[in-house]
Amino acid sequence: MSEVTTEQMQSVTDAIAEAAVGPKRVSSDQGSVEQHPLQDLIAAERHLATKRAMNKANRGLRFTTLIPPGAV
Repeated sequence: MSEVTTEQMQSVTDAIAEAAVGPKRVSSDQGSVEQHPLQDLIAAERHLATKRAMNKANRGLRFTTLIPPGAV
């Protein structure tokens, strides 16, 4: 499994921010350009975050030991 780097996560996050601010489709004399749908970019960010959590030793889970009050 390939490791997800912080740079990859940041680039996806930046792409989502740019897509949210910019237009979906642009046309000019030279041609037209269309961005990926915002939902697809968000899904890609979630996927990369999941891969990053799975590469950690605790698999993205936090384990704690609960000790009830009064127990010795």
